[in-house]
Parts: sequence; C-alpha cells; structure tokens
Amino acid sequence: MSTSRILKWTTGAFEAVLGVPILGAAIIIGFLWFPLVIMLVLHITTLILTIKDKGATTGSILGIVTSCIGWIPFVGMVMHIVSAIFLMIDAAKIDQTSKEYI
Repeated sequence: MSTSRILKWTTGAFEAVLGVPILGAAIIIGFLWFPLVIMLVLHITTLILTIKDKGATTGSILGIVTSCIGWIPFVGMVMHIVSAIFLMIDAAKIDQTSKEYI
C-alpha cells in the first residue's frame, strides 16, 4: 500500500472524528482551532504524494477546503463528514502507479 493511500485512510478517519457533532466541536474549540491547521498540513502532504502516485485527488482537495472553512459551526461539521467520505473512497481506489490488487 502506498504512502498516499495510508495518509488518505488516516486523514479520512481524522475527518470522520472531527465530523461528530459534539466531539468534533469540543476537539476543535478545546485546542483553539489548531486541529484545523494540522489537518491542513496533512491534506497538503497527502495531495502532493497523491499527485506523485497519480491517484485520485478529490478527497485531499476537499479536505484542504474543509480545513479552511471548518471553523464555521454547522458548515464545518458537514464538510468534515463529506471530506471523510471522499477520502475513504479515494483511499479504496488503486493508484495508477501501484500494482496492488484488492
């Protein structure tokens, strides 16, 4: 499994946790919105590695947008959930440079 796929699964799981209504808000506000900065860095890193592997970039791009607007109360929650779904779908796809089979 490529590094970009592992990062997609990881960032997808983190986005899913941040999308849980009370829990995600408590994490983001409790750490003074720093988790959004961490997620932004992780999404950019994932995007760079995904482009290198010629994989699907939709989830990473959506994750970058989510990290930028995730501070808006209900919009952020919905965007975290949508990003998690897209990242996990992208992670389930096989990269073009990979010879792996599911």
